[in-house]
Amino acid sequence: MKKALITGITGQDGSYLAEYLLDLGYEVHGLVRRVALEDPTRRFTRLERLLDRVILHPASLESYPSIFHVLAKHEFDECYHLAAQSFVAESFADGFSTMNTNINGTHYMLAALRELQPDCRFYFAGSSEMFGKVHQTPQNEDTPFHPRSPYGISKVAGFDLTRNYREAYGMYCVSGILFNHESPRRGYEFVTRKITSTVARIKLGLATELRLGNLDAERDWGHAADYVRGMHLMLQHTEPDDYVVATGETHTVREFCERAFGRLNLDYREFLKVDEQFYRPAEVDLLLGDATKARRVLRWEPQHNFEGLVNEMVDSDLRALSEANSATRGR
Repeated sequence: MKKALITGITGQDGSYLAEYLLDLGYEVHGLVRRVALEDPTRRFTRLERLLDRVILHPASLESYPSIFHVLAKHEFDECYHLAAQSFVAESFADGFSTMNTNINGTHYMLAALRELQPDCRFYFAGSSEMFGKVHQTPQNEDTPFHPRSPYGISKVAGFDLTRNYREAYGMYCVSGILFNHESPRRGYEFVTRKITSTVARIKLGLATELRLGNLDAERDWGHAADYVRGMHLMLQHTEPDDYVVATGETHTVREFCERAFGRLNLDYREFLKVDEQFYRPAEVDLLLGDATKARRVLRWEPQHNFEGLVNEMVDSDLRALSEANSATRGR
């Protein structure tokens, strides 16, 4: 039985990846903050159905000794490094902690693996935000990086660290340059979940408007469940390499709104307000991925489309809010 370690297992991608690996017969371990173990009801909502099937270890990306301690006691075949401060807006508000967590955390993981388990295959979660002010469209593995946020900069550093450990020490280290991927498990701070949850609240009379920034920003949106399959495939290939994972089509924030409101027979123009506070200091206008290499080499293909993704997210938020309202009224 293969053993996998997932950092960020409590997040959107981590929970989908844990499910996927468990279904494949893996023994799945996860790194979590100690405070999360002390408050599992609130911290492990995405893992609720898996808690009796995964093994969790307290550790912090900001503490090399805690990571070293876990790797010294358990051997792993694969390590998926997903944990990061991943909210772009927050990286502008607190660039120091974003850099510290994302860059040092990646370096600590790689250094500990090199010292203790150099044969463990390592996956680094890169991001389309590394491309930033794009130099070509669509973006592929050879497109130059030009990050436009502290988050994007930290991911470029992690990408370079991962490549360096592969080239300098002969370790099996890969980076997945994943374009935006969403799901009903997306955090509420991200624009897609902000849209779908607010649409549901408006439908139920719990909100009256939705405030957003740049409606013309274009993103390549896929489904997180598809993208974790890509992560796994990267670590199964004979040779380590880096891959773009994307759908190859873009939609604007405005289109996302139109689809989400339309799912509940609402006109987004009646509720949407543009608010300049939600504009980025350095905007990224267009991200479009070219996943030709992943499709050819890994035989990866997305199984969800844009319409289905938005519908799933809206339906999930509406159902959850409706159930919460019913429970409140029944007290």
